Amino acid sequence: MKRICVIGAGCSGITTIKNLLQAGLYNLVCYEQNNQIGGNWVYAPHESHSSVCETTHIISSKKMSEFVDFPMPDDYPDYPSHAQLLRYFQAYVKHFDLSPYIQFNTKVVQAEKIADERWLVTLGNGQQELFDYLLVANGHHNVPRHPEHLPGNFSGRYLHAHQYKNAAPFQGERVLVIGAGNSGCDCAVEISRVAEFVTISTRGPQYIVPKFFMGKPTDTFNGQMLWIPKPIAAFLRQLSLRIQVGKYSDYGLPDPNFPVLKAHPTVNSELLYKIRHGKVHPRPAVASVEGKRVRFTNGTEEEYDTIVAATGYKISTPFFATDFINYEEADRVPLYLRMFHADHPTLAFIGLFQPQGAIWPGSDLQAKLVANYIAGLWKMPANVAELAEQDAAHIDREFLKAKRHTIEVHVHEFERALKRQILKIS
Repeated sequence: MKRICVIGAGCSGITTIKNLLQAGLYNLVCYEQNNQIGGNWVYAPHESHSSVCETTHIISSKKMSEFVDFPMPDDYPDYPSHAQLLRYFQAYVKHFDLSPYIQFNTKVVQAEKIADERWLVTLGNGQQELFDYLLVANGHHNVPRHPEHLPGNFSGRYLHAHQYKNAAPFQGERVLVIGAGNSGCDCAVEISRVAEFVTISTRGPQYIVPKFFMGKPTDTFNGQMLWIPKPIAAFLRQLSLRIQVGKYSDYGLPDPNFPVLKAHPTVNSELLYKIRHGKVHPRPAVASVEGKRVRFTNGTEEEYDTIVAATGYKISTPFFATDFINYEEADRVPLYLRMFHADHPTLAFIGLFQPQGAIWPGSDLQAKLVANYIAGLWKMPANVAELAEQDAAHIDREFLKAKRHTIEVHVHEFERALKRQILKIS
């Protein structure tokens, strides 16, 4: 009987277990390095594997985020908190009876492919186990990516957004947040509630998208435009943002000169409000740092007590040898359906994609596909190498060139591609 290893019991890991069981594959073990399920959604008030902070809420709406066959509770708000998300995942594990297959407090330190496409997995306690398939669901929001260019030596406090947990430590400080993505905007907004002065620095234009449009979550508005031809839909997105927001330059931010879906969107209803109320001050990129003094590319110079770098995360697979698979600094990640590697037919990644929406429905579909692949009910295409390259080339065409976009997908398009393959299951 085929033996299967799943790495990680976060949101992608637990749906992988569920789909394996539903395909009749019970000879599996999921290794989780922490003492509970939930991965990134296990909040801790101190630095940990998790990147969520005290006030984190999801940026995709409830109905667009839930697993395929397990709706979120009716009493959940449109944008649930991290605590509500964790309870949802815990209920999912209980409902599908997944706990017996998870080994907690167990870190995978090495995964090595051996003869016959099998896998030798070494655990943190030195124990080694053999598997026929390896499914990697370890997430990609836990290893910080620090600023590429921060010239000079900052003498104040420096931290990455991964380390930010709540605003209390910034009481009365002057704080610079570098990066206007979702984490950067959240940090700037929350810190501005207690700090003396908060600045947000961005190297280039970024769409700041409000969470609601016409009284409904914005992602449901986008979902209603799937039947509209792409050029018209793109125009309507631009028009809706102009109506809601106006010009970003009116807020002191650069105006984007590319379509809304060309970059990963920042979904935040408070940043622009805070800017216009003088609580957050936009600045361009950092030119130089000397002591606590920061000079920006427009010539502005200001002093700061703390810098918070909200500059994203690296793709980390520390259990693989760096000469085997290493996407940490990769400009392209050629995987078919964001999961299958052409050279390793018994390996699959679950959740190694960045959707313009929620990740969990897509992970659920990926897991269903790979479970049926292992069960012999879905066949891998013979030209998987070509398809993986086409997948990466599609990303290159669809999104701005940036490390943050190497695994970016249009969520509805991506889910449709997975569903087309699922329909082929015999």
